Amino acid sequence: MPRPPLDGLMDDLYYLDGAPPYARLTLPPMPAALLIVNLGAPFRIRAGTDIETAEYADGCVVTTPTRALEFGYPPRTRSVGVHFKPWGLAPFLPMPAAELCDRPVTVEQVWGRPAVAELRDRLATADGPHEMLTLLEEELTRRLCETAGLELVRHTGSVIAATSGAVAIGGLSAAAGVSSTHLAQRFKKLIGVTPKRLARTYRFATTVLSINPAEPIDWGGLAGAAGYFDQAHFGHEFRAFTGLTPTRYIEIRRRFLREHPGHTLDGWPLPTD
Repeated sequence: MPRPPLDGLMDDLYYLDGAPPYARLTLPPMPAALLIVNLGAPFRIRAGTDIETAEYADGCVVTTPTRALEFGYPPRTRSVGVHFKPWGLAPFLPMPAAELCDRPVTVEQVWGRPAVAELRDRLATADGPHEMLTLLEEELTRRLCETAGLELVRHTGSVIAATSGAVAIGGLSAAAGVSSTHLAQRFKKLIGVTPKRLARTYRFATTVLSINPAEPIDWGGLAGAAGYFDQAHFGHEFRAFTGLTPTRYIEIRRRFLREHPGHTLDGWPLPTD
């Protein structure tokens, strides 16, 4: 668990080393941002079917996405990373998060080549994963900047998170004492998406992560309990977020479960092939 003041900005820091379960994994949109510092061979990311695959040697920065990302891994991968809360990347970015929405960039594009080269050297020569994560945490603490509007976005975003997206967005701006336009502008700048879009992502992610692929699924009941208008509405959201039908998604989840039982990554990333 990150220490204050980072604990209000991120969920966890992690270390990844070894052969990925599949050469290509699809990550459906989560209400989260991501920083990866790569220490192994380059990986590749495709941010949508209409975008060319790009190579990332030093790592990547991903703000809260609105569509699935496809990661292509080398035979062996090694990296450290951070799962940020949706607003958590903002104090570390030199540009508005909206500029990066569905456009992953390298860490170098955010922090500059000399600083990233030095950080990667220090991480690569660290004495084990614990020291690596401590170094990354220290780097983030050092880079933490004052960010205008962060408290407003953090507080409102936390309400959206606590309700799994089932909250009236108009009521949030009224409760915060700002206009809905002002709130949307702050969200776009610091998260990259509007409050309404973030709520949609929370609702979808919460619903999908509640599914146990090993058991029969009552799709109608699941959609109703999550507040979707009907099963067709839920199916439309499923395709919009993942590119898959609910049935196809479950087939792929079951394949992961079958081929890699108990794997750390089971639950969200999906085999692409």
